[in-house]
Amino acid sequence: MALSPTAPDASPVKKKPADRTHWLYIAVIVAVVLGVVVGLVFPGKDGLAANLKPLGDGFVALIKMMIAPVIFCTIVLGIGSIAKATTVGKVGGLALVYFMVMSTFALAIGLVVGNVVHPGEGLNLKDATYKATESADTTNFLLGIIPNTLLSSLTSGQILQTLFVALLVGFALQRMGKTGAMLLEFIRQAQVLVFRILIMVMWLAPIGAFGAIAAVVGATGWKAVLSLLTLMIAFYITCILFVVVVLGTILKVVSGVNIFKLMKYLGREYLIIVSTSSSEAALPRLIAKMEHLGVSKPVVGVTVPTGYSFNLDGTAIYLTMASLFIASAMGQPLALGEQIGLLVFMIIASKGAAGVSGAGLATLAGGLQAHAPQLVGGVSFIVGIDRFMSEARALTNFTGNAVATVLMGTWTKEIDRDRVGEVLGGRRPFDETTMLAGHGHGHGGASEDESLTGPSAAATPGPAGEELSRV
Repeated sequence: MALSPTAPDASPVKKKPADRTHWLYIAVIVAVVLGVVVGLVFPGKDGLAANLKPLGDGFVALIKMMIAPVIFCTIVLGIGSIAKATTVGKVGGLALVYFMVMSTFALAIGLVVGNVVHPGEGLNLKDATYKATESADTTNFLLGIIPNTLLSSLTSGQILQTLFVALLVGFALQRMGKTGAMLLEFIRQAQVLVFRILIMVMWLAPIGAFGAIAAVVGATGWKAVLSLLTLMIAFYITCILFVVVVLGTILKVVSGVNIFKLMKYLGREYLIIVSTSSSEAALPRLIAKMEHLGVSKPVVGVTVPTGYSFNLDGTAIYLTMASLFIASAMGQPLALGEQIGLLVFMIIASKGAAGVSGAGLATLAGGLQAHAPQLVGGVSFIVGIDRFMSEARALTNFTGNAVATVLMGTWTKEIDRDRVGEVLGGRRPFDETTMLAGHGHGHGGASEDESLTGPSAAATPGPAGEELSRV
């Protein structure tokens, strides 16, 4: 009697559900193409394309609606993450200092490139402006940061007030012991709700992109298309140079590791990120591969999860270049002082804002709302190309965290240099069977706003105790 090759208790393997974000990605591409066609076929101030502008404006209004809750939740949880990361000693403190320095450097590079390239110059898209009641008086500006009440900071639309209250709440919760931990858990769940709403809003991106692109192209013709392409190309080139020149040089000088060999070692992870526009699966794989490379488990366990929220180099470059593009496109370039103020805001507001598609747009809109509110309407100009730049953001963020892990291992002398040479030389290959479906997801989450869906809407704590809310 022949034996069945399948064990009696074997259960059929569940088929992985289709990734719906691919459909959204395709829809955005189709919407952008249709918007360009409609703008070229029906140009003029009174044409059909101009009448589609409210579609883009409505989408931006929905994004603006989410700014305050997104920033409040992420800043409060980000402060909690800093407190927990520093408790693990030298590794956590050193990692946080490095992340802040590199994020600031990436933002500065974005400002430099944006000021050199001026991709939106000459468009003069002043239609998207709205009158903002601002006072040039420094005293009134500083006093205006203080809200009338704690709750009014979430409803007034004054983003600096939201940021101020979030900082107060975050530091206060640090000193409340178990009660503070319970309140932080409540805010974590609130963040899941906020991000879920943001996900729903992002499914309207094709409509918003169609209306915005059609109106812009209808008003300026091919000049708008060329400007958007210039921004995309400049952004991709900047990310490539940042990875190869900046990160590559630091990695070689500090650790003696060649950046191209490290990238080759992480080739499969890059393919995953490009094919899904998400690094949801890349986080547990990065943890496993960094440990296999020869970095000690404690260093990897602290650096990688913390870096996923605090070391977003690609996102930093995107935020500054997009801001300068919008300012140039609307004929209202930002002065150097305004650019520096925007940079400082982005450094703070982008921490912990990773995990959901749209968080980048919300942070961008929040920065403009705080420092140049007359430019917020210009966010609609880049809705259509935001998804095209998400892969570069994700790849740059991912590479930055891989490099940071090797650097932390080197600085703390928690790395096996001989093993690094063997692994990167191909003499000790990574065992892919250790990364079967479901393995390692206890660490995980998605990177900077590249993912719309994930394995769970619940928050999962990382090894460093950091909250990585990934929905």
